[in-house]
Amino acid sequence: MTKKFLKIGITSRITENTNYVEKRDAISHDWPKFLENFHAFPIIIPNSITKPEEFFDKIGLDGFILTGGDNIGDNIERDKIEKSIIEYGIKNKIPIFGVCRGMQVINSYFGGNLETLSTPEHVKNDHLVEIQKNDFSKIFSDDYLKVNSFHNNIIKEKFLGKNLVSFALTKNDRTVEGFYHEHLSIIGVMWHPERQQKSFDKLLLEKFFNYE
Repeated sequence: MTKKFLKIGITSRITENTNYVEKRDAISHDWPKFLENFHAFPIIIPNSITKPEEFFDKIGLDGFILTGGDNIGDNIERDKIEKSIIEYGIKNKIPIFGVCRGMQVINSYFGGNLETLSTPEHVKNDHLVEIQKNDFSKIFSDDYLKVNSFHNNIIKEKFLGKNLVSFALTKNDRTVEGFYHEHLSIIGVMWHPERQQKSFDKLLLEKFFNYE
């Protein structure tokens, strides 16, 4: 059944005004522009809501995106809301797509770990990733993709959480750039689709969120 549009719940980073004390939720303008490419509209999820499950029930979402920015542990409010999103998504069979930090949050939720680099080779440095699984190669129509990179935290295959399987590895250091859950509708990528807005990113999200 064709949908007119998808309602995607999307997380935001927490910022603080330098002139006065006030926490604010923020999201890049790139996300709404990118989602509009396949008739999806962002429903921004506040980090400060106290009853997230009730909030999600009322809205009726088709999927979640855990966005990038900041590290796990920087803001307890964001950590809590994103954990509640994963739990709600699993319980209600709603697809969850993690980007950069979002991928790291998913990995942590399933018991995985990460490593923080002391060098900047993954920061503002586009690189090739090798697609490992045939199903993903069919989506991308290629075994290699050139993607952006804005992270110091990396995930090695030995650090993957329970039931998470890599489908994309960096060509140079073989760190995990994409994974999926074996049994649940969950995917994570370390690159930022919204910043590059390439056709293969659009195809991946269309396929994942079942837009037809």
